[in-house]
Amino acid sequence: MNIPTVDLTDLSSNDPARLARSAEAIRHAFGTFGLVYLKNHGVDADALTRFYDAFRAFVARPLDAKRPYGRADLWYQRGWTPPNTEVAVAGNGQPDFKECYFAAPLPTDEDSRVEFPQIYPDNIWPDDAPPYFQEGLLTLGRSLHDAGLSLLRGAAVALGLPPTAFTALCDRAPHVTRALQYLPLGPSQVNTGILWGEEHTDFNLLTLLPGGRFLDPEGRPAPQPDARSGLYLRTRATPSEPSGKLVQGAAPPGCIVAQVGQQLEILTGGTFLATPHVITAPGVPGWQRQSAAHFMHVHTSTLLFPLPPLRTPAAIRSYAPPVLAGTYDIKTLVDIGLAPPSALDQLGYRHYDRLNRMRAEAASA
Repeated sequence: MNIPTVDLTDLSSNDPARLARSAEAIRHAFGTFGLVYLKNHGVDADALTRFYDAFRAFVARPLDAKRPYGRADLWYQRGWTPPNTEVAVAGNGQPDFKECYFAAPLPTDEDSRVEFPQIYPDNIWPDDAPPYFQEGLLTLGRSLHDAGLSLLRGAAVALGLPPTAFTALCDRAPHVTRALQYLPLGPSQVNTGILWGEEHTDFNLLTLLPGGRFLDPEGRPAPQPDARSGLYLRTRATPSEPSGKLVQGAAPPGCIVAQVGQQLEILTGGTFLATPHVITAPGVPGWQRQSAAHFMHVHTSTLLFPLPPLRTPAAIRSYAPPVLAGTYDIKTLVDIGLAPPSALDQLGYRHYDRLNRMRAEAASA
């Protein structure tokens, strides 16, 4: 059950053997696990630690000090997400024990902001943010994005597609970088089935994870408190393993993790599978965990449907009907509790009341 590691320098090489080796590793990793490890990824470990220190200082502030940056009107796509806000679609309805901060590290599509104002808003920053908070989150997001673009080019080649098959869909898309703080459980909560994050699949194209760290009950960075806590993923179902296998997703030293999201699964007709993953809490009270994720998306105008070379009858049956990525985003954000149910009213034709208004005007004339 070894998860492959891909060296990103191989993907930029002109050596056919190195490219072929990387392509095979990507096909196996994304087809079996929905996940791959990356080395030579360009993420600075010291800068990541510095950012986590800044994020820890922000999270330590009282709830009232953070509340102005919790923008429910933006569906929490920028700024602070309060604890117990988000839920997993395929979970049991338990809110995730975490608080987060969202930012877009790259310029987005100004025209699409009119269509999807909650998906393309401006970043929100505290006026008195801890040193390196803003710079650190944006720098991290850009480094992860560059690594993701390189991997997506390799993933396209691995499937026999043009190298830009996926990256061309990402230009000025609503990519977001998220800092996460998983919260401590009390003595009465540990070993009761409470999870830091319920099992779910990400709805975006590709998720990049630079690795996190644990904080002991005094708030100091410390080694993992027990073997059970952290990220676990579920492999593809097979006849011998119909439920898949739960595998710990601990990256080798110096590597980061890249996960398949639902958008990439749809575009590949299920050749690559979105990774079901769960974040388990330790069996001891008082511990926290810090992590970060960069979520790469296709542009909201992209039609989500298997790409023509992968559009087999089975893929069509599995992923029909085609759906606009922006519509897909709205529906999913409602499903996970970040957008209100009323957001669904934006979908479809919204002008059925026009005839009633015209009739009313005619009756009053």
